[in-house]
Amino acid sequence: MADSTLPPLIRQMLQPSFYPHAVSEPIELMQTHVSYVLLTGDYAYKLKKPVNFGFLDYSTLEKRHHFCAEELRLNQRGAAPLYLEVVPIAETGHGFELQGAGNLVDYAVKMRQFPQTALLSHQFEAGQLDEARVRSLAETVAAFHAKTETNDYIRAFGNVEQVRQAIDENYEQTVAYIGGPQTQPQFDETKAYTDRFFAERTDLFEQRIQQDRIRACHGDLHLGNICQWEGQLLLFDCIEFNEPFRFVDVMFDIAYIVMDLQVANRQDLSAAFLNHYAEQTGDWQGLQILPLYVSRQAYVRAKVASFMLGDPGVSAAAKQQASEKAARYYRLAWSYGQPSQGQLILMAGLSGSGKSTTARAIARQLGALHLRSDAVRKHLAGMPVQQRGDDSLYTAEMTQKTYARLLALGLALAGEGYSVILDAKYDRQALWQSAIAAAQAGDLPLTLLHCTAPEAVLKQRVAERSGDIADATVAVLANQSMERFSEQVQPYVRTIDTADADTGQLAAIVEALKMR
Repeated sequence: MADSTLPPLIRQMLQPSFYPHAVSEPIELMQTHVSYVLLTGDYAYKLKKPVNFGFLDYSTLEKRHHFCAEELRLNQRGAAPLYLEVVPIAETGHGFELQGAGNLVDYAVKMRQFPQTALLSHQFEAGQLDEARVRSLAETVAAFHAKTETNDYIRAFGNVEQVRQAIDENYEQTVAYIGGPQTQPQFDETKAYTDRFFAERTDLFEQRIQQDRIRACHGDLHLGNICQWEGQLLLFDCIEFNEPFRFVDVMFDIAYIVMDLQVANRQDLSAAFLNHYAEQTGDWQGLQILPLYVSRQAYVRAKVASFMLGDPGVSAAAKQQASEKAARYYRLAWSYGQPSQGQLILMAGLSGSGKSTTARAIARQLGALHLRSDAVRKHLAGMPVQQRGDDSLYTAEMTQKTYARLLALGLALAGEGYSVILDAKYDRQALWQSAIAAAQAGDLPLTLLHCTAPEAVLKQRVAERSGDIADATVAVLANQSMERFSEQVQPYVRTIDTADADTGQLAAIVEALKMR
């Protein structure tokens, strides 16, 4: 029997006879504070509640119609197979009817229904979200961001005043929870971090605007709004009701995914996602502003959980769970404002020596950023990273630009507190000497990790390489050589034989890097 507190329309939509198609019984109702979703089997129908929260206004039929149409339009970008149409609902002499001829009373977004097991949040909790899937997700999000709109109006939402307004509002709305899931020191230090960031990094916000990184994004891109269905990763349920929530930095968007992975202590998956996204987009500079947005998303998640604590309709057990959840996210938000020591890790070795494989393994264990010269070189040339480069990509001038850009990015990101792996041949003294000098000037620890393997192994690896962005061939390998490390450089060098199956040598190096 339908809940008598539900509106008459929703009660009727829980009846199979309401629909002009077959349904799976019982019809399931899902609710949020702003919507009803009816799950009928093959299709789902989403209706907007007639509410006005200021930041969201569905209070009139006209507005609900408008935002249903916007939801359909905007979600065609990332989840077109799911979103079918907006259907009117009329009141007739016999009740309510989809696309009826009576008096229009509401609208619903009609979608194809998928199983809850398709949600990435479900897959993550079930231990099914592996590195390969996370890398596919990074490619999907990168492609989505590449096609999103931007213009002068949208870019204006990247101004400091616009960005900080919502963040400051979060602090105002959570003062009451200090002494509960939030602590006074965490509150003070988190707020001090964002205040300092806005005061000292205005140039970074302006840079993001100039680089067209403020776009019409998804706005709520957490794992619960992404599904893997019929062979595709679909980004659904984007923000349609509030422009400031959607016209944001692309790093604001990916911060949701990073937050979901980090709060579960999966820095390996977080690193895999971040590194692959940055490699696909070339937006390594965006990682400088990312901590602000991860802190913001975590704080919002904590705030929403905190709101349950004052709801008289929530049980004591549910309030305890909400308090524990809020505390976890308040801590995560706080942690991103804490100072950390960055470091540089230079990979060195000939093609096929296992530099990238080793670097990926280290990045997973350290949560480090992994910057590959192959990707940097192709982004400098303005070409897709998967496209094979010709000889013009490997001139002495282009190589010099690539190493200069690689080092500049590494220094900037290590200066933000990241462990940064620069993955290139670093086969010449001039290259590693300049990196060492720059690291010393920036007071950054540096390790030069030299990867080696027998010549036959190098040739085999290069010959069998496929599906990678590296362009080196066996013929190119034949012309490569490593200059010797001088006595002055030797203290920075750690050598690893990548043909040796013993994992102990890598484990020892990782432990040493963790101590830096």
